[in-house]
Amino acid sequence: MVLDDDEVVAFLDARPVFPGHVLVVPKVHHETLPDLPHDLLGPLFARVQQVAAAVPVALDAVGTFVAVNNKVSQSVPHLHVHVVPRRPKDGLRGFFWPRVAYDDDAHAASVASAIRDALA
Repeated sequence: MVLDDDEVVAFLDARPVFPGHVLVVPKVHHETLPDLPHDLLGPLFARVQQVAAAVPVALDAVGTFVAVNNKVSQSVPHLHVHVVPRRPKDGLRGFFWPRVAYDDDAHAASVASAIRDALA
């Protein structure tokens, strides 16, 4: 356990990407980030920010990778935020998956439009 307060706990991942990989978790059960009530966003991400600042200092890392899975690749069905220490040439290449390009500018515009419509 690295942090425990009224709303959030943070602890070392049992199967870390690198030593110091921390999970920051709301105490109240919510399966995914979209399920989290707005009033808990601030408290959760304030703790994520604290942990993301502390991990490099504690472990002599250069920075962190912060990630949340929603459903796909979410090994535990409870919202948790990964804070992973990072160093240059640590073996991770960008994200953990391959990148794909848009077919063309029209395809990118269509995708952006669909997301804007879903936000409305």
